[in-house]
Amino acid sequence: MQGKMFCFQCEQTFGGKGCTKVGVCGKTPEIAAMQDLLIYQLKGISCYATKLLAKGEKIDKSWVSFIENSLFMTLTNVNFDPESHMDMLKRSQVIKEDARKKVAGEEVTAQEALYNLSDTKEQILEDAKKAGVMFDEDLDADIRSVRETIKYGLKGIAAYAHQARFIKYNSDEVDDFYFIALAVMTDDSLNLKDLIKYLVKTGDMSVKVMEVLDKANNEKYDSPTPTKVNVNIKKGPFIVVSGHDLRDLEMLLEQTEGKGINIYTHGEMLPCHGYPKLNKYPHLVGNFGGAWQDQQKQFDGIPGCILMTTNCLMKPRDSYKDRIFSTSVVGWDGIKHISNDENGHKDFSEIINKALELGGFEKDEEVKEILVGFGHKATLSHAETIVNAVKEGKIRHFFLIGGCDGARPGRNYYTEFAQLVPKDCIILTLACGKYRFNKLEFGTVAGLPRLLDIGQCNDAYSAVRIALALADAFKCGINDLPLAMIISWYEQKAVADLLALLSLGVKGIYLGPTLPAFLSPNVLQFLVDTFDIKPISTPEDDLKQILG
Repeated sequence: MQGKMFCFQCEQTFGGKGCTKVGVCGKTPEIAAMQDLLIYQLKGISCYATKLLAKGEKIDKSWVSFIENSLFMTLTNVNFDPESHMDMLKRSQVIKEDARKKVAGEEVTAQEALYNLSDTKEQILEDAKKAGVMFDEDLDADIRSVRETIKYGLKGIAAYAHQARFIKYNSDEVDDFYFIALAVMTDDSLNLKDLIKYLVKTGDMSVKVMEVLDKANNEKYDSPTPTKVNVNIKKGPFIVVSGHDLRDLEMLLEQTEGKGINIYTHGEMLPCHGYPKLNKYPHLVGNFGGAWQDQQKQFDGIPGCILMTTNCLMKPRDSYKDRIFSTSVVGWDGIKHISNDENGHKDFSEIINKALELGGFEKDEEVKEILVGFGHKATLSHAETIVNAVKEGKIRHFFLIGGCDGARPGRNYYTEFAQLVPKDCIILTLACGKYRFNKLEFGTVAGLPRLLDIGQCNDAYSAVRIALALADAFKCGINDLPLAMIISWYEQKAVADLLALLSLGVKGIYLGPTLPAFLSPNVLQFLVDTFDIKPISTPEDDLKQILG
């Protein structure tokens, strides 16, 4: 594998084994190399930072923020811009030298720590070979597998923590864990058992970060309440906001107030309509399009602008390259980027003026509404009704059908599964996997909508809160509930979500559409034996197995 690109971090990786020529996501070998070397640098910084932690010293939060942004930047479908990668690599060397000075005199032997960034791009790309996933051909496959799983869990954690930090919420424990876990990946003295302890800890930290983000969003924007969202278009100039970052949406809503611009959510932004402090803006008019993988078709030549706040960005077509803007850690070579000032403020005037100039849609479509906003607070306000309906036999089972969506065939499993769920069962959904079925009519059961949208991917935390409250009401464990989890994964936030559910002791998760390529057969077997993870089969067979 030496000297060749190798990436298997997402579900769509080539042939289910690994991308070696170019990423299925659109990542070039050059970007892949820079991302490998950036992670290598983070590991090096962490070897020094953990020495400071061991002495009880606090780590500079600017380092934490840098590590977090770097991890997030290397997550699938986030940043494809060579310049931003070069910039981050140069900054990593400055931080590394600073860290080195702070622990002068202490022995640090890891290659990742001793390495110094070269001066030329050519040499940097050459150096990146040694940072490749498969560079060490003698490394035990199971050790590699667990290290990689920890790494991808960290990337997911970084995406959530970045979102919380932007609105001034964080967890010191999670902040320190970045350094601890990254340093662990350089330690050849650790055996598989040792590494599995850190894998479990990555799950614990994933729960922790989702709790922080849940608190941040609920306190800042008020807890989501059931809200109807128009999924058709309205006449007039518009901006489509994609990604996950509520603060970006809020700033854009503030800056477009009274300007005659309609704001639509897209992808994982859909749940934002449920938050009272965002929904109060009358020009937040609806949701545009479907899940992330349809963006090239749906953005094709639209008479408005698009703002990408976080992943999932695909290669912009020429028909809309002049009207798509990125912000935060997102980037693509040649598209306009909107940065924030030192106070976190962003000036969106360029995208606003462009949207006005483009003029927008010419006429209204007929209103078609879907329901969102069933976070844990909203759903648990009906706890008594739900518990009684279960006791009386009106509600037979709960199905959490959610997770990431993706472009690969086989994902219609989730649509078919949702359609086959019996009428006396409730479907909870979250993340963009919901776009497979969220515009279908499911009706009601026991006076409640049968489809409850509990939010973004990080709201796996909401699902757990709901499940724990029900387990409490029925005086049983979470695995004794009439609840099945049918999870679809695509990128590394889904890895963090899965590790979080496992950390909470959830067993019997149905996972698909395929199993991760980075799980070696032995590590997969460990997860199957310990947590009873099941690969999905057919909707009919899986449903029969669940309902008996």
